[in-house]
Amino acid sequence: MILTQCAVCATELGLSLGKKCGRCSTRYCGPECQKKHWEEGGHDQLCKKIKKAGGAEQYNANKRYTEAVAVAAEKCADDTKGQTCYICTEALHRHTKEGLVRMCACRGTAGFAHVSCLAEEAKILVAGAMENNLDDIQWHRWHTCSLCEQQYYHDVRCALGWACWKTYVGQPEGARRLAMQQLGSGLALAEHYEDALTVQEALLALTRRIGAPEDEILTVQGNLASTYQMLGREEQASQMVRDVYHVTLNLYGEENQTTIGEANSYATSLVILGRFEEAKALLRKTVPMARRVLGESHELTLKMRSLYANALYADDDATLDGLREAVTTLEDTDRIARRVFGGAHPIRAGTEEFLRNARAALAARDTPPTSN
Repeated sequence: MILTQCAVCATELGLSLGKKCGRCSTRYCGPECQKKHWEEGGHDQLCKKIKKAGGAEQYNANKRYTEAVAVAAEKCADDTKGQTCYICTEALHRHTKEGLVRMCACRGTAGFAHVSCLAEEAKILVAGAMENNLDDIQWHRWHTCSLCEQQYYHDVRCALGWACWKTYVGQPEGARRLAMQQLGSGLALAEHYEDALTVQEALLALTRRIGAPEDEILTVQGNLASTYQMLGREEQASQMVRDVYHVTLNLYGEENQTTIGEANSYATSLVILGRFEEAKALLRKTVPMARRVLGESHELTLKMRSLYANALYADDDATLDGLREAVTTLEDTDRIARRVFGGAHPIRAGTEEFLRNARAALAARDTPPTSN
C-alpha cells in the first residue's frame, strides 16, 4: 500500500502527519518510534538503500511492483507457456527476467506481454500525449489492452497499478492522483481490499484537500464505496453509493455513462442488503439506457443485466415468471460475454455462476412436490 502509517507502530498518519527520516523520508508517528526503528528495526541497514531508490515511497512502490509482477506471471504461466511478448518479442524479459502475462480479452496467440513492457508502452504514450497537449492523454493504457481494447483484470491489473504508482509517485500532484486511482482499482480487482481501502481513503482526503472538481470526488467516492461493500461494510457502502448516484444523476443526467455506472453500484448495494424490489425498480429503468447508450456488448451493460437477473432469482418472493426471465436474461448475457470476452474473463465467469444459480432456482420451483 502507499505509506500512510508509522513504520514501527502502524499509527495512521494520513498523507501529512508525523515526522520523516531526514535521509530517506520513512515516516514515523514521533521521535520515539524513529529511534526504535534505527536501533532495533534494522533501519540503520536500509536507510541508504531506501534513499538511493528515491525515498521511502518510491522504495516501497518498487518493492511491491516487483512482488506483484511475480504473482501475475505465475498466475498466467499455464496460459503463456511457449508464447512471446508482442512488444519485445521475447519469452523471458531480457532485463527483468519476468514471465509473460495476459488477463484481458485476447484469445489464441494474441495479447501476451511482459508487465514491464506494457508499463513502458503506457508511460511513453502518456508522455507523448501530454507533450503535444492532446485532449486524450492516453491514461487508459495503464489499464486497457491496446489489442483487444478491454481492461486487464485481477493480478495483471494489480501489477499495472503498482507500475503506474511506481512511475508517477515522484511526479506533480495531478499525475500522482491519477496513479493513486489506478493503484486503488488494481488492488481492489486483485481482491486486496484492505490495501485498496488505504489507497482510496488517502486519495479521497487528497482530492478534497486540493478542491478537485466534484466529478473527480464522486469517482473516488464510488470506488471507495465498492471497496466498503467487498469488506462487508454494507450499510456504510450503501449510504455512500446512494449519495454518489443521486449527485451524479443531477450533475450529468440519466443517459450518461458515469450515471449508469453509479446506478449499477447503487443497485449492487441494494441486492447485497436484500432490498430486491428497490434494486429491480432501479435496474428496470437503467438497463434499457445502458443497452441504448453503451451497447449490448459493453461490460457495464452485461454487468447490469446479470445483476438484474440476480435480483430476480435471489428474492425469496420470486415468481415463476421472474425465475424464467432471470434464466433467459442470463443465457443471453452469457452468450454475449463469451463472444466478446472469452470463457476465462471474470465477466463471463460471474454470469455463468448466476446462470447456474438461476437454473437451479427455476428447477426447484418447476419440480412438483413428492407425495408420501
